[in-house]
Amino acid sequence: MNDTTPTPPPGFPPPAPKKSRTNLVIIGSAAAVITAVVTTGIVVVHSSNNGSTPAVAVKSSAPAKDVATTTEALEPTHAEVTAGNFTISLRTTKRQCFGSAGCNMTVEPKLTFLGDSTSIDPDAVYEITYEIHGDESGPVIETAELSDQTSLNYRPSMISTASAAKKVSVEITGVTAQGQ
Repeated sequence: MNDTTPTPPPGFPPPAPKKSRTNLVIIGSAAAVITAVVTTGIVVVHSSNNGSTPAVAVKSSAPAKDVATTTEALEPTHAEVTAGNFTISLRTTKRQCFGSAGCNMTVEPKLTFLGDSTSIDPDAVYEITYEIHGDESGPVIETAELSDQTSLNYRPSMISTASAAKKVSVEITGVTAQGQ
């Protein structure tokens, strides 16, 4: 094999040997690996939100207050809860009858939400007012509280009927939301 590189004239330094590109290849590979790891980490973090609202990237030339308004519009909306969203019945827990003198009863409301309870605002407390008919002194008005979408709190009602044959009924008269 012939070396075609000319020899330098006397007094000139020899030509510099060609530098190996090994260092550049190593640095480039390391940068690619680091970029891949960081990108994978970002994808994993964003995909592990478990159904929560995803992060939203907003690019806009509008003022910041408009961007904030747009972000607020992405907040989840909750169904309006009204008396029509429920059915109600009474569960008798105690009953003592005195012949023709009537009965003393303890009753509790049994409420059923018509629809998906996850559409209810989980931070609100709903006061459900209902009226019990059949007490010998007139209607009894009570209130139950619905919180955390499914937790119902109430006090049992004690009523007296004029006879054992008297039917007791109940109706929801209103629903108000607290804490919205």
